[in-house]
Amino acid sequence: MIRRLLIAACLLLTVRAATAEEPWDSLRPIGEATVVSTVDGDTVVIEPALLGYEEVRLVGIQAPKLPLGRKNFPTWPLAPESKDALAALVDGQRVTLFAGQSPVDRHGRHLAHLRRADGLWVQGEMLRRGWARVYSFPDNRLVVPDMLALEREARTNGAGIWSHPNYAVRGPDDLGDLIGRFEIVEGKVVAAEVHKGTGYLNFGEDWRSDFTLVIRKRALALFKEAGIDIAAYAGQRIRARGWLKERNGPMIEVTHPEQIETLAPPS
Repeated sequence: MIRRLLIAACLLLTVRAATAEEPWDSLRPIGEATVVSTVDGDTVVIEPALLGYEEVRLVGIQAPKLPLGRKNFPTWPLAPESKDALAALVDGQRVTLFAGQSPVDRHGRHLAHLRRADGLWVQGEMLRRGWARVYSFPDNRLVVPDMLALEREARTNGAGIWSHPNYAVRGPDDLGDLIGRFEIVEGKVVAAEVHKGTGYLNFGEDWRSDFTLVIRKRALALFKEAGIDIAAYAGQRIRARGWLKERNGPMIEVTHPEQIETLAPPS
C-alpha cells in the first residue's frame, strides 16, 4: 500500500516552465532551411529540401485539420485560423529543424521541431497561443512535458481553439457521439488492472459500457520503464488523450505514458 501511495504521489502533475531554449538539449539538429509556404496549422514546406524531403510535419502537435484534397473530409473548426497563425510565425523565416526519435513519417515528411533564427520554438508558440493540441507518439515523445504545460496555459486562458466547444475537454460520460474523433477526456479512474497482458483503466462500474483506457503489452513496457505502476492510477483523477473507438463502450488505446496526465484532486 505504501509503495502504491508513493507511486501515485510521483504521478501528480508538475508544471515546468518552458522556454525557447529548453527543448533542444534532447533533440538532434537536422539542418537549416527557409519556410516557403504553410500547408495547414502543423505542416510547412521548406527550401532547400533536407535529406530529400521538402515537407515538414511539426511533430508533437495537432492543429485543426483542413481537407487538403481529401474527398468528403470536413474542415475542422478554426482550421483556417490555425493555418494563418502558423504562416504568420514561419513563412519566409529561416528555421533550424530538430528531430526527436523518428525523423520522417510514412507520408515522406520530416517530423521535426522548428526553431526560428531568433530562438522562437514554433511548436511551443502554437501551443501557447492555443492553435494546436499536444499529439505525441511512442516513437516521438521527447519534450512532451514542456508542450503539455504550454497547452494547459492556453486552455486556462481560453486562447485559440480552447474558446471553441469542438475542442473542449470531455467527461467520461460525454463520449457517445464522439467516436472516431481525437479527444481529451478527464475523469476519475474507478478501477485499474492488468489482465492477460493488457492494462485497463476503467472510468465506471460497468466495463462493458463505460469509458476505458486500454494499454497493450508493448505500451505497458514503456510505463514500466517510466516507473509507473498501472494499478496506482486507481482512484486518481487523470486527463487522457487519443482517438476514440468503440469497444464495450468508448475507449482510447494508450500507446505511451505521455498520453496520460495525473491531476491533483480538486480543491
